[in-house]
Amino acid sequence: MSERRIVIAGTGSGVGKTTLTIGLMSALQQRGYEVQGFKCGPDYIDPTYHTAVTGRVSRNLDSWMLSENVVKEVFKRGSEGADISIIEGVMGFYDGKDPKSNRGSTAEIGMITESPVLLVVNCASMARSAAAIVKGFQMLAEGPNIAGVIANQVGSKGHFELVKTAIEQECQVPVIGYFERNEELYIPERHLGLIPSIERGDLDPFFQKLGELVEATIDLDHLMKVAEAPPIKLEAKDSLFQKRETEPVKIAVAKDAAFNFYYQDNLDLLEAYGAELRFFSPLNGETVPQDAQGLYLGGGFPEEFAQELAEQTAVRASIQEAIKSGVPTLAECGGFMYLTEELETSDGEVHQMAGIIPGRAVMHTKRVALGYREIKGKPGNYLLKEGTAKGHEFHYSTFQAEEEIPYAFETKGMRGIKNEGYMKGNLIAGYTHFHFASFPAMAENWIKQCQENKQHV
Repeated sequence: MSERRIVIAGTGSGVGKTTLTIGLMSALQQRGYEVQGFKCGPDYIDPTYHTAVTGRVSRNLDSWMLSENVVKEVFKRGSEGADISIIEGVMGFYDGKDPKSNRGSTAEIGMITESPVLLVVNCASMARSAAAIVKGFQMLAEGPNIAGVIANQVGSKGHFELVKTAIEQECQVPVIGYFERNEELYIPERHLGLIPSIERGDLDPFFQKLGELVEATIDLDHLMKVAEAPPIKLEAKDSLFQKRETEPVKIAVAKDAAFNFYYQDNLDLLEAYGAELRFFSPLNGETVPQDAQGLYLGGGFPEEFAQELAEQTAVRASIQEAIKSGVPTLAECGGFMYLTEELETSDGEVHQMAGIIPGRAVMHTKRVALGYREIKGKPGNYLLKEGTAKGHEFHYSTFQAEEEIPYAFETKGMRGIKNEGYMKGNLIAGYTHFHFASFPAMAENWIKQCQENKQHV
């Protein structure tokens, strides 16, 4: 019995993967199919679009942060009950951690999941040359299964037919459809303000329009046939996400437009180890639940809501009280910024934050950090007292302190090893985003710390 899954890959960034992915999801939804979304790599933003379109939580597949078997398990769990799974690629098809290999690339995810691949090619200002591009992608590696092509940025149906004829003759793969050049065809609010727009349903008309465009120029029946693949087989071992018999603990999770960067699999792992998650919105004036025995402040856009967050004095007081009372807390990136004394926006305005970490977060107009990280805990870090976790950094701010602070981690990236974050008592904070499935002991250690703290309260 076959399943249906497809990787949407691009020849490079900006070729139209996200637009096509959302359009395909919408069109298949309109046909009545149950669609599951996935995203290659560590990105938090594209999965929010998938989730909004499909009504199912999109998940990340990252072959650098996660082992092959974990990637397969995340995929199988997420795909349960879906008629088709659509995996959106990252960057160019072969771009990943290392220019000498496929490590961490869309191509590697395609091979691990044994998925057919649709290659999206920008065909503007070319015809037969498009076949040379596809041929090159076919020849670079033997493992990936490039099973079809989508021609993007074509000038007309006639232009598409030229491209289609050349690619199908030279590459022996079907070109199953196209998108015409359309200046209005872009994703609105790509970064800031994205989450509230999606949560309000503001983008639904856009999703509907994209779906209609896909239906008009892409052969969805052919796509469903191309997407057929054998079931994924896992190694015979216990599920990473199986429920453990343990004393439950309540972990408060900040979740709103300011704090929303969470891997669903991180939350699932916490629940597997005994967490009862209690979501609250600092932005909307919701304080930390009084019965919370743990606190998770994820990343997001606190700088976009700095004034509103500063005005929520009761929320700030509740977070101060929780952390000072010893509630085991993890704050990642935006959450770390929020726990500082002040946040200075890129226009120079300064806003009061929670005041737990001595120093301020300062926004810059250019990106400060981007990349994968291997993370080891400093002595006393209960989350990482043994082993190494994996994660990534992506931020436009720097942390500035007048006094020396106790670091939480030692992180290793392409530019070497550095000290990072802040640690005091049961508070662990920093710019690094963790994927708990890279080191599941993190989730277990956190739950145990919450249990021990609860006994001492």
